[in-house]
Amino acid sequence: MGSSRPIRVLQPFRELQPTTNPYIVMLHRALENTPGVEPLMFSYRRALCGGYDVVHLHWPETRLEGRTPLRRAVRRALAFAYLLRLRILRIAVVRTVHNLEHPAGLNGLDHLYLRLVDRWTTLRIVINEATPIPAGQPTSVILHGHYRDWFAPYPSTPAVPGRLGYAGLVRRYKNVDGLVGAFREAHSQEADLSLLVAGKPSTAELEEEVRAAAGNDDAVTFELRFLDDADLVRVVTSSELVALPYRHMHNSGAALLALSLNRPVLVPANPATRSLQREVGPGWVHLFNGELDGSDLVAALAAAREPRAAQPDLSRREWSQVGRAHRDAYARALLLRRGLPA
Repeated sequence: MGSSRPIRVLQPFRELQPTTNPYIVMLHRALENTPGVEPLMFSYRRALCGGYDVVHLHWPETRLEGRTPLRRAVRRALAFAYLLRLRILRIAVVRTVHNLEHPAGLNGLDHLYLRLVDRWTTLRIVINEATPIPAGQPTSVILHGHYRDWFAPYPSTPAVPGRLGYAGLVRRYKNVDGLVGAFREAHSQEADLSLLVAGKPSTAELEEEVRAAAGNDDAVTFELRFLDDADLVRVVTSSELVALPYRHMHNSGAALLALSLNRPVLVPANPATRSLQREVGPGWVHLFNGELDGSDLVAALAAAREPRAAQPDLSRREWSQVGRAHRDAYARALLLRRGLPA
């Protein structure tokens, strides 16, 4: 690759759609505005026959998905052919580590594919400093960019005194029914509290469980449906405190979303959330240990009412910085793939 030509990076998506993960959209826009890098949209024609310098992967298991058994078989064959081409041509592979574990529901062939991806990755990008990476694996830390620009077009709502909020997909590991139960306990201590739970449940059974957890407490309001961006801004900004009662939290876009909208969050205590707490400044990230209970909610809301800066410090998460850091990671991966010092 000549020094005058930008690094051509094959991205894992065919096009940006309204349903595309905002992180992916914002990253692509940042790369388009970063000198020295040329992001390329994915197609199997380009992947198997085209020219590029680096491949960037996010969720490699999505290459294996298909709506029918035949489509899954074809996509798996293409995915293995693509991976083999990368290996034969010694193309640098950069992977962003979003999740610590492989998703459920994979078969033996899928696990083989992911093991090969892990083995043949040149450089890993982690989006928080607490992500564990095996010793000896080249890694770059590039923090997840903020959502301030993404949500800027939507009007915010004044916080309702005493309101706790939850916004986002309702999945079992997120412990939303536990939040509702803890709120009922808190409400028995503080009569002026309310809870708004908004987001689409993953199953009808889970929706029933979340609703049942409220019992007859009319201070709990549900909006259990898909939320567009305007809805997310309304739910988050109308809350004095956004409560995220996850059983396991590592890379939480929901916490960063709330902070980007200048609302404090309550999250489980772990190395990743403690790091976030230190980063953004006092009064914005509140922690609980073990199982969330009513006293955790009451204490966190009281702490969130203490004086703090007008907004959290997200200066390390500007997208211009994120774009430049990715360009540097791609350049480092090229050097590593060639056996040069990086």
